[in-house]
Amino acid sequence: MTLDRDTLQTITATTLGHYNQVADDFREGTRDHDVSQNIDALLRHIQGGAPLQILDFGCGPGRDLQTFTRMGHIATGLDGSERFAEMARADTGCEVLQQNFLELNLPVERFDGIFANAVLFHVPKQELPRVLRELHAALKPRGVLFSSNPRGDNQEGWKGPRYGAYHDLENWRALLTTAGFVELEHYYRPAGLPRDQQPWLASVWRKA
Repeated sequence: MTLDRDTLQTITATTLGHYNQVADDFREGTRDHDVSQNIDALLRHIQGGAPLQILDFGCGPGRDLQTFTRMGHIATGLDGSERFAEMARADTGCEVLQQNFLELNLPVERFDGIFANAVLFHVPKQELPRVLRELHAALKPRGVLFSSNPRGDNQEGWKGPRYGAYHDLENWRALLTTAGFVELEHYYRPAGLPRDQQPWLASVWRKA
């Protein structure tokens, strides 16, 4: 099924409208989430030391922007939600771009790493190859992309007021490889649980 322009606009507006409405509760509910495993997975594969240029793609209220900044890096946020972008700027002092994921305008070869934590699943599958190529272009040569998404059986659709696409590892590999990335590692989260209790697929990729 091909999603037409009006449908894509509805998906974007409805999903972002939900996040704008729940922004305060979302910030409080995720403030103490431990994503250090994911941050470490990104940083250990980047060649070079601080300060690194990091794009927090889908930065939300700015929790991880603060972490990257405390570590001595230059962190830039990007989010489609107006409320999240406002919160992230106020809480972190970082540059935060407010951009619709389907209408990106990213600088070319600016970033050493892109941290896309719990966000790329909101991109409809038919648009994902283009978005991944745009992220690829925004990375410096041999730059690194981290992604973490709820895994699934390559289905997509609405879950309440949010649209999502849920990929398995094989399909995700095919998408990233076609976009010009080479896999560095992958793992499932939360750590230490049986696979059926690990709903998140995390992976790390280098710009080829």
